[in-house]
This record gives sequence, structure tokens and C-alpha cells, in this order.
Amino acid sequence: MLTFVPNKTTTMREIQFREALREALSEEMRRDENVFLMGEEVAQYDGAYKVSQGMLAEFGEKRVIDTPIAELGFAGIGVGATMNGLRPVVEFMTFNFSLVAIDQVINSAAKMMSMSGGQFPMPIVFRGPTGSAGQLSSQHSQAFESWYANCPGLKVIVPSNPADAKGLLKSAIRDNDPVIFMESEQMYGDKGMVPDGEYLIPIGVADIKRRGTDITIVSFGKIIKAAYKAADELAKEGINAEIIDLRSVRPIDYKTVIESVKRTNRLVIVEEAWPLASISSEITYMVQKHAFDYLDAPIHRVTSADVPLPYAPTLIEASLPNAERVIKAVKQVMYVGA
Repeated sequence: MLTFVPNKTTTMREIQFREALREALSEEMRRDENVFLMGEEVAQYDGAYKVSQGMLAEFGEKRVIDTPIAELGFAGIGVGATMNGLRPVVEFMTFNFSLVAIDQVINSAAKMMSMSGGQFPMPIVFRGPTGSAGQLSSQHSQAFESWYANCPGLKVIVPSNPADAKGLLKSAIRDNDPVIFMESEQMYGDKGMVPDGEYLIPIGVADIKRRGTDITIVSFGKIIKAAYKAADELAKEGINAEIIDLRSVRPIDYKTVIESVKRTNRLVIVEEAWPLASISSEITYMVQKHAFDYLDAPIHRVTSADVPLPYAPTLIEASLPNAERVIKAVKQVMYVGA
């Protein structure tokens, strides 16, 4: 595995998040004829979010497959194909719709290796957008990362930028375990610098995106943008925040988080999910278990409000994590008032 480590000689180019995903998919499909893509509108329509644009023309209808609006059915087909030696990438138009297919994901894909005594590896990827995406209201705005991360047998990836998305998706496709790969509708047009050439990013390794000395902020996925914005504002007031992007939430890179907290002595965790039984709950437990004596203040979490996401823009703003809420949490932990 060639892990991406940027240096002065790395050639970079700016592309969109969706283009980074497309490159990962196409490169892996060229590399391995057993890899194929299936889902709603992935072929003739070039993808609901244009992630698969042009792939039907290159790979043909046997490897880029339009499905009916039947998530349980095509997720089951994906599991069966995997058991017969193929490596499917199953796209959900949104992970809100994956609830229709969750029986196949949890009771088949996640458990097949264990139930078969190792006879059936499960190299399958379930991917698509998660979380809020504007005024889509309660049934299309849920963040399910912690749901899937709760299930043994699955790996769960939530990238926050194009470079990580490409390297992690390639690793996910090559992995012999089922992987949940969660994106965001609001990030597909985001641009970022992506290295040329072949590279993989290992699953389960967090990345310190910004070094700091005063407080650790942990986040992942699109909501990490609130952490970046907050850190910029806090720096103007002399508060130097370290930002860790988990990148995957099963497995979680506890070591990177704990070592950071041992240096900064304070922790704020930012995630889009509801507060109960969340990734931030898990990290809070592990940090207090392994770094309690290093903490100079209680750990604070910034999550979505414990309600179904409303439709009105003002209520959406009040419900989701944002930079202002992160700044307030940091100041509380720093005992400087907020």
C-alpha cells in the first residue's frame, strides 16, 4: 500500500470532491475487473450527484448498473455478488434511504464473515451522502455514522475533503471487509488539492489538520468546516486550537486523539449526529479513561439538537453545529467566558 504523505515534490491539482470519488472508482475498476458500481441513477443519468459521470461510457452497462428504487433488493444483490467473488460498490442516493436496506447491511454483509467461519469475505462498499443537505427536512437529513459504527463487522469512513475521499475510497474498495463510506451532498462541489498518481490512505488513521497548543477539537465529515472557522476566529483572540479529522469512525484512531489531549489538556468534539450514543460520546469515554489526569476541564460536545431536523432555515441554523457554538464550547473549556 502506498500511503499518501505530501512533500515538496508531490504534484497536486485542484478538483471537486465528486471528481476525486470518480477518479477513485474508475482507477479501481480499471485495476480489478471484479469491481463494479450499482445504484439508482448511476449509469444513464451519470449519477444523481454526477459522481459516476462518464463511467457508463467507459465501463459499460455490466459494470455500471442502474437499479430500481429498491434499496433492500439491490443491497441484497450486492451481498450475493460479493459472496460469489465480486467487489461491488453500492451507491445509496442518501443514507436516509439505506434504512430500507439496513437488514442486508447489518444482518448479511456485516455478519457473513463471522457466520461462515471465514469462508465468505465481504469486500463490499456501501457509499452515498449522509447528514443534512439544506431544506430537506426530517426524513432526508439524518447523520447515521454512529448507527453503523455501532455494528461489529463494518468499517465506517467519513471523509472531509477531496484528497482524503479519493485515498480512502480506494482503500475501502480493496478492503476485504464491508465498508460504509459516507459523504455529503453539500461537499460534492467542494474543491481541494489532490495528488497526482496512485495513493491510498489507510482506514482508521486520523489526521491532525491543524497543529495547536491550547485545546484539541475533534471532528469529521463536512461539519469539520465549523471547527476550521471557529479555530480561525479563536486564533484572533490568542487561542491556538489543534484540529483532528478522524476520517473514519470505525475503527477510531483513539491514540491520536488521546496523545493530542495530553498535550493540550482540553477537548471539544464536533459532530452532526444527535447527542445520545454518538461518536462524541464514545470518544469522551475513551479520553476520560486513558487521559483523565491530563484534563484541565470537562470535555464538551457540539452536536445537532436532539430533535428531527426542521425545514425552516432559521431552525436548521439553530439545530446544527456551527462555528459560533464551537467557539462558545471552546471558551467554556478554556474558562475565558462565552
